Amino acid sequence: MTRARTEITRLREKARTDRAELDALLDAARVGHFGLVDAAGRPVVIPTAIARDGDRLLLHGSTGSHWMRSLAEGGPTCVTVTELDGLVIARSAFESSMHYRSAVLFGACSALPPDEIAPALDLITETLLPGRSAEVRRPTRRELEATLVLALPITEWSLKVSAGWPDDPPEDVAGDVWAGVLPIVRGYGTPNPAPDLRPGIALPPSVGLIESPRRSQTESGPR
Repeated sequence: MTRARTEITRLREKARTDRAELDALLDAARVGHFGLVDAAGRPVVIPTAIARDGDRLLLHGSTGSHWMRSLAEGGPTCVTVTELDGLVIARSAFESSMHYRSAVLFGACSALPPDEIAPALDLITETLLPGRSAEVRRPTRRELEATLVLALPITEWSLKVSAGWPDDPPEDVAGDVWAGVLPIVRGYGTPNPAPDLRPGIALPPSVGLIESPRRSQTESGPR
């Protein structure tokens, strides 16, 4: 019997099958790594911005991009998405590890038709910076024609979550070495205005209201 490629074989206790947990990861992540085989038969992995739209994952790029065009033709791809949430500091380097959420998605992309490109780009913009779409000018026809938006169905996937305490052996616990979890805190710094920004233009709400810092789910401790 052939093993499904989404079956987790190492540390199976970290496997998750709840689609809501996968969606939470995809909504939190900003970059996905797309693997494919190029025209010369060589493997390549490309990092790019992603946004979840219901049951599909969106990505965009130039119509002149060779790898985007290759994916648009329906070739198989594998996408990996990872969020690092903390460091698990054990009493030995061997037992030390990380808190992470990691997903692998398999499938084939398809290109969105012209009438769906603008709404999809709005969704990607809103994922990166909520409220920004209403603050900027609309894309021109030439810009839309130069942009390729792809969708990957979220149907075949695996999810692995590590969120526990250090798992030290009793002899190490009896020692005098500190152990615990160090949460990772992510956030945005002070906005830097463009050097050619005209005087008097205020910071837009989308930038001024963005939450900072964005704290990881492990800040209150492992689940």
